[in-house]
Amino acid sequence: MPADYEASEAARFLSKHSEIQGVDVLIPDLAGILRGKRLTRETLPKLYSEGIRMPGGVFALEATGDSVVESGLIWDEGERDRVCRAVPGTLAPMPWSERPLGQVIATMTDHDGTPFYGDSRALLAGVLDRFTADGLAPCIAIELEFYLIDRAPDGEGRPQPPVSPVTGKRDRKTHVLTLTDISDYEAVFEAIDAGAARQGLPIEGTIKEAAPAQFEVNLRYCEDALRGADHGLMLKRLVKGVAERHGFAATFMAKPYPEHAGCGLHIHVSLLDREGRNVFDDATELGSPALRHAVGGLLATMRDAQAIFAPNANSYRRFQESTYAPTAPLWGYNNRTTAVRIPAGDGRARRVEHRVAGADANVHLATAAVLAGIHHGLTRKLDPGAPVEGNGYALDAEPLPRNWSEALGLFDASPAIAEYFGPRFQKLYGAVRNAERRRFDAVVTPTELDWYLRAV
Repeated sequence: MPADYEASEAARFLSKHSEIQGVDVLIPDLAGILRGKRLTRETLPKLYSEGIRMPGGVFALEATGDSVVESGLIWDEGERDRVCRAVPGTLAPMPWSERPLGQVIATMTDHDGTPFYGDSRALLAGVLDRFTADGLAPCIAIELEFYLIDRAPDGEGRPQPPVSPVTGKRDRKTHVLTLTDISDYEAVFEAIDAGAARQGLPIEGTIKEAAPAQFEVNLRYCEDALRGADHGLMLKRLVKGVAERHGFAATFMAKPYPEHAGCGLHIHVSLLDREGRNVFDDATELGSPALRHAVGGLLATMRDAQAIFAPNANSYRRFQESTYAPTAPLWGYNNRTTAVRIPAGDGRARRVEHRVAGADANVHLATAAVLAGIHHGLTRKLDPGAPVEGNGYALDAEPLPRNWSEALGLFDASPAIAEYFGPRFQKLYGAVRNAERRRFDAVVTPTELDWYLRAV
């Protein structure tokens, strides 16, 4: 984007939106939880010109907000500030906010002016640089599943479906792909569509998913993969903000209900060469050798990257057989029981759909891990083996990691993670997520007390 456009973006935004009183600066932490600060409208231009300072420890936080000292970003360096600058093109109003506010995504630079090694957007940019050097450009589309839930828990403190604005009842049935349930929450989805239009988010459509008040919003293909991931991050905030404004809550938690389907982040990827041709299409029904090599790389790196696709303890509850969440690194054509699906359709739109990540994942990191896997396979011409026909859950295949500890162990030891993300990030991510895992494992749950306190 031209420098003069970047320099004037803040001024043009404030001139167009004279009502805006402040702007939220958004930085996703390692787990994708948004951190940042709220600037006055007078301070916004500084975010573009010289940047604002924030501690690097923003990338050393557990989901609870507690700092992880093992990260090396807290006491070891005195929690030093680093410079954050706006990402041009992401400045937009927050139409769900009662107070007139805007928001903008920011990235952090290190002390020497280079991108900070823990910044997920910078890491995705680094992976994309490898494709650019090879004369290739990934195009991505994001699909995000979520639940609308009641803002008040049930009598046992658990989440519950909301009361339908139309029927006045809580829906306990699945009603997959029904339009009635979307219509019941028409005000919510109308506001999401309107908010997306104001923020420049290219929503393609919404579908009802396979659980009470569970939905999926699809974003259109974006030829700028960085911007496509930005759209995913902004969509999550938009959905949550609109839901709250309408008296509900929205959650992208991977598995809020043990008896219902989990929430996934599906990432579609096609790949263009310098002439704009899709390298996954060779005019055959099965696609090009490059398509198979890309799939081979995704399968080869999938287990090592599972800690990114599933960043917290709850993430692993989603991976259950016959729930549309993949349990093994398998692939197939038009087959939703596999981790990598090659959708049916026109060969010119030939693409891979990566179905492993949960909706709770950091969108930029998950996209970077998917693209790293594709690049890994292309450069090594990896063979994915035969595609799965029929029920992939019925096959005796090596499973994906079933728990957080196993996934982090593979991540920490992975040469592929070190190659594409760098040893410093590998160490940082492992330290932060392992610290949260240890704290979680030390919690005595109500279920344990219920089952064992008097029985043993």
